Amino acid sequence: MTQNLMPNDTLHQKQFNDRMSDKDFSRLSAFIEKEYGIKLPPVKKTMLEGRIRKRLRHLGVDSFSQYCHLLFNSPNMENEFVQMVNVVTTNKTDFFREPNHFEYLVQTALPGLTSSHRMSERKPLIAWSAGCSSGDEPYTLAMVLADYFETYSGPFIGFKIMATDISTHVLEKAMRGIYDGEKIGPIPLSFRKKYVLRNKNKDHNLFRISPEIRAMIHFQRLNLLDPDFGFREKIDVIFCRNVIIYFDRDTQGKVLGQMHRCLSPGGFLFLGHSETINGLNLPYIPVAPTIYKKER
Repeated sequence: MTQNLMPNDTLHQKQFNDRMSDKDFSRLSAFIEKEYGIKLPPVKKTMLEGRIRKRLRHLGVDSFSQYCHLLFNSPNMENEFVQMVNVVTTNKTDFFREPNHFEYLVQTALPGLTSSHRMSERKPLIAWSAGCSSGDEPYTLAMVLADYFETYSGPFIGFKIMATDISTHVLEKAMRGIYDGEKIGPIPLSFRKKYVLRNKNKDHNLFRISPEIRAMIHFQRLNLLDPDFGFREKIDVIFCRNVIIYFDRDTQGKVLGQMHRCLSPGGFLFLGHSETINGLNLPYIPVAPTIYKKER
């Protein structure tokens, strides 16, 4: 990394007042969309400016134009690409968000999957939380699956959960599994008693997901625009909720098509409440609102 990109805590005031030009916005937004699929129309310019300014402050860069020049012309900038995505991405999630999805998972999807020929061969069920953000979704999945299989008596030997996101910042938070009291509010009391630990110092009002639940999840960084997600086993359940809304329709089709290839026959895809595959010509079968199945 060049000397100009060393952090500097004694910046001149002009750095904080610099505005992003239309040219710099076009260059940055085009790069972000091409590399990460995140579409940033002109109305998002102020948002992007505010978020990228955090990198200017941290790096001691004088202007957005200088930042762009260094970003696209200096060698060894891979780490800055990662840091830029960390500040650009939107990460809104909650425990047990869209509870109807977890009701369908327990009442319909899991009974069907565990009675299938694949499960009778004693192969573990595999779930993937794509765009896992700060971990609320994969931990919810882990609690639901652990609770389901606690009383399951069929030929089953376990399950695995993969959780991915493009932001290393939220992945670090997710792996810690520490949340404040307000954040864990949606977790049912029965699950909290079994799967959530309270900080010994109650004044801190902090809680941590139990080690048993944390151990069920493998977190890793993944760009959904990668041509190969790198999974070598078929996946039974994919939660990709409130992720593709940031992609254009062509990118949505490519990502969901790749996910279809990753699904096991009879596997399920869960999308967010405002997302749909309508018009994408993908071979999923709709089985409930925003829930789709791959044919056997």
